[in-house]
Amino acid sequence: MRHAVFGLPATALLLIGAGASPALADPPPPPSTATARQELAALTVDSPHSMDGYARDKFDIWSTQPGGCTTRQTVLARDGKGVEDKPSSCQPTSGSWYSAYDDATVTEVAKATIDHMVPLAEAWRSGADTWSADQRKAFGNDLKDPQLLIASESSNTSKSDSGPADWKPTNHAFWCTYAKDYTHIKSVWKLTTTDQEKTALSSMLDTCTT
Repeated sequence: MRHAVFGLPATALLLIGAGASPALADPPPPPSTATARQELAALTVDSPHSMDGYARDKFDIWSTQPGGCTTRQTVLARDGKGVEDKPSSCQPTSGSWYSAYDDATVTEVAKATIDHMVPLAEAWRSGADTWSADQRKAFGNDLKDPQLLIASESSNTSKSDSGPADWKPTNHAFWCTYAKDYTHIKSVWKLTTTDQEKTALSSMLDTCTT
């Protein structure tokens, strides 16, 4: 069971307190379809909060992890194939990365962007505006939950700050996983949803096979 601090998951402890970093051999798996439906049903429906005061740097993304690499470098190493680093450096120089949003493979490090499954702006308007700086930092660098993934530049730009009510992956085969992961992040971090978003997520969960 995941324990919580101030109503948030132990994920926050990765950056708030001391401790070993989690195993990063593979990305966190999505929950089961049944679990995702239960989590979706339990989400609180509320109107989006004001974007007043929002800024990406309030989430302190790409912070240094306990092993000395940044969060971005950690995800590139975790999710890439044939990744090579500079000597005595965490920075990848080559490799290949799969972008599930658009079923594309990226082979240039600079074009292998890291996307937040639940966008930072969406988190802000669904509850993160009330969090402490440490809580937002933990969310922006969440490696324990399926919040950070590789995305091609074009898919990342297309998605921007949109949630599933306004944007869906062009790769329909990824809709099931996208809906599971997105719902799970909102559930774990106790973020709210809207009726439109809930409908969109439920529709994408309908694409999951048994």
